[in-house]
Amino acid sequence: MLFDFFPSRTLTAYLARTFVTRILAVLVMLVLVLMMLDLLSNSGDILAHPGNGEGELLRYVGYRVPQLIARFVPYSVLLATIITLVTFNQNSEVVSMKAAGMSAHQILAPLLLAAGIVSLGSIAFNELVVTRATASLKAWEAADYGPAPQETETRANVYFADGNNVLTATLMEGSGTDTILRGVTFYERDAQGMIQRRVRSAIATYANPGWKLAAPDVFDVQQAEDSKLPAPIVVAPELTLDQIELSKVDPDAQSLPELSRSIAALDAAGRRTAELKAKWWHKLSGPLSAVLMPLLGAVAGFGLARSGQLFARAVIGMALGFAYFVVDNAALAMGSFGGYPPLLAAWAPFLLFLLLGETVLVRTEE
Repeated sequence: MLFDFFPSRTLTAYLARTFVTRILAVLVMLVLVLMMLDLLSNSGDILAHPGNGEGELLRYVGYRVPQLIARFVPYSVLLATIITLVTFNQNSEVVSMKAAGMSAHQILAPLLLAAGIVSLGSIAFNELVVTRATASLKAWEAADYGPAPQETETRANVYFADGNNVLTATLMEGSGTDTILRGVTFYERDAQGMIQRRVRSAIATYANPGWKLAAPDVFDVQQAEDSKLPAPIVVAPELTLDQIELSKVDPDAQSLPELSRSIAALDAAGRRTAELKAKWWHKLSGPLSAVLMPLLGAVAGFGLARSGQLFARAVIGMALGFAYFVVDNAALAMGSFGGYPPLLAAWAPFLLFLLLGETVLVRTEE
């Protein structure tokens, strides 16, 4: 039995089915176009590695498509809302529903319900598929699309501080004393932060303490001389395994439970976690933003189609939706820098545009 807020069962099913069909159509169109453009820009790098071919291109597509789906679900809901409501308006279906005594909120109720189900499905998809695809793609990219370790502990492009010195690596794999750093660069700096020596090595292993660089290349800045050392050297003695473990936190590649454990560990170690907490909340508020899209795009569906304002209403609805994404990204960036509390950074745009969409709907229609 439906609540009184919804129209009849038949009309609810019709509106929801039509809306979901358009969401899927728009999403497939966006993903196909963007995937082709992305593949065109990256296929050269993928095929540049010896032995790579069509299989590796398909592998890249398999990693990238889940990311595109997760990112563009809210956009698809927004565009589907505008297309659906504009079509209903042009065919006088909105007029018929209003003549039957339905309010604007009752007309939107099936769309909001469908968007809510899409949002929940998007959260589950992100947790089960997107995080794994992101971790695998980053590890593969760090290996220049060559053979990449299949471990879940792998992370690309890491940065560590050893007092004034800096140690970077393009790839980190393994855990504990078996941790291996690849594509390592060590910058030895003076008290003023000026680089005195740069040391590069293809691989570094834990030396307890410090990290042993195999076959290092050394560039002396003062002498402007580059040389290759005949034996391994040990650098970064202050860089401990605990610091290495704490650095293995990539919010995009971790599920909510994994990220919660990582944040708790960082908090216990006294590390700054504002950015990670904002990303944690955004893993919920981001997909749930799809629920806002029918409300923000609803302005396109009300008003007489013959009034000449239908196109302007569609543009306003689209502008409101895209304004949300701009504000959301800005708030998340402010939260990452500590300008906003993490909870506020993730949810303030959602609540703001919920009130804004409701206000616009009431003022223009009811």
